[in-house]
Amino acid sequence: MSPDISHDTITSGSETRTEPAQILCLEKVYGGYGGGDVLKGTTFTVSDKSITCIVGPNGAGKSTVATAISGILKIREGQITLDGEPIHTLKPREILKKGIVQVPQNHSLFRKMTVEENVEFGGFLIRDRQQVKTRFEQICELFPIVKEKAKIKAGALSGGQQRLVEFARCMMLSPRIVILDEPTLGLDPQMARSVFRTILEMNKSGVTILLVEQNARAALKLSSHAVVLESGQVRLLGSGREVLENPEIGTLYLGGTSQKQ
Repeated sequence: MSPDISHDTITSGSETRTEPAQILCLEKVYGGYGGGDVLKGTTFTVSDKSITCIVGPNGAGKSTVATAISGILKIREGQITLDGEPIHTLKPREILKKGIVQVPQNHSLFRKMTVEENVEFGGFLIRDRQQVKTRFEQICELFPIVKEKAKIKAGALSGGQQRLVEFARCMMLSPRIVILDEPTLGLDPQMARSVFRTILEMNKSGVTILLVEQNARAALKLSSHAVVLESGQVRLLGSGREVLENPEIGTLYLGGTSQKQ
């Protein structure tokens, strides 16, 4: 069951009169695991302050794109640039310092630490402890669950609540780009809707979102841009609405032809 997110909610924050700057670019990227290429010439750009969704069948290379951008996977060929500067040669920590943060598919909170401790840990690159405290207070405004559950051990939270805390933690460094890999995986529809609403709020705060999501229909509804991957290659680029309403893409990847909404 897909979360019900209306187009009015989605488009209200994404319609602009001028095309935003393209800040992240993948150009003819090849790379994979164990000597084989999962990405085979992958090329697309991400616009500043957009929500860009990557969709495609299992094995298309969606999560591989995420790990390549964050530096976890070293690409074999091609380049990845941020503001025109290559980042694919950098280490993950250096990419993190440049403002690209990834929330992985698997839950990554320290279960025996409190929510407050987990979120503050997200600011581990900040040396000034007072700045960490100030940033934590700001995060509480954006993520009410952090204030509400601050003293509770992370392991006592539900899967959806943990996901929201992971979002909060990644915001501690005031990132420019947040990569979300399957954020609603395993969540019930109600919690998935909460996660999608939070993604919209993060984007409205000025953060660029790159979203890999198995719930393609719901993700495309909230995305300003979309990339369709197939076998490590880009098959289609367009707005979220265009991809959602494309009959061929609907049949191949979305479980049937999408109806216009």
